[in-house]
Amino acid sequence: MLEKFKIVQNKIEQPIEENDIDFLDKNAQELCKELLEKELSHLGIEEDYKYDTSQAVSELGLDEEMVDQLVDDYVAQIIKAIIQFDEYMEKLQDSQDNDIELDYTPFRDLAHKNLGVARNLRIKDAEKLLYELMKKDDLNYLLTCLEALKVCAIKLRPKCAYNTIKLIKVKNSL
Repeated sequence: MLEKFKIVQNKIEQPIEENDIDFLDKNAQELCKELLEKELSHLGIEEDYKYDTSQAVSELGLDEEMVDQLVDDYVAQIIKAIIQFDEYMEKLQDSQDNDIELDYTPFRDLAHKNLGVARNLRIKDAEKLLYELMKKDDLNYLLTCLEALKVCAIKLRPKCAYNTIKLIKVKNSL
């Protein structure tokens, strides 16, 4: 089951061209469209959904620059959280393979934490995906939601996502 995730992860996280950010964004756009049109169409997330800071600015009483910074922080947080989600998914898969009762608690706690941030910033696609991660039990479906969450975060702020991915790779190489 986790092989699907790793194949897609490698495709997204290994841009090799001079325009790495554009490469990452293009691949994220394509994968996001595919996931939202097919496996996740029932969620009603528009494939061309574009985040608009104006709702968060007016409802939170913050200026646009502050909201933009918070959105950048959210994208970096989600990219980092994907690694944790992946570790939890592996534990859940191992438990399922060994007929051990599945403990979704750490997985759902992480989803809940990130859902709060997405709700506060009014990031609608992330809200729906994180809600699904909190409530569903099917590991393949959760994996699909994780992929969608990752590519939606990349689409939201490609440069921030790229820099976070690059930083994680450098950190892991030390």
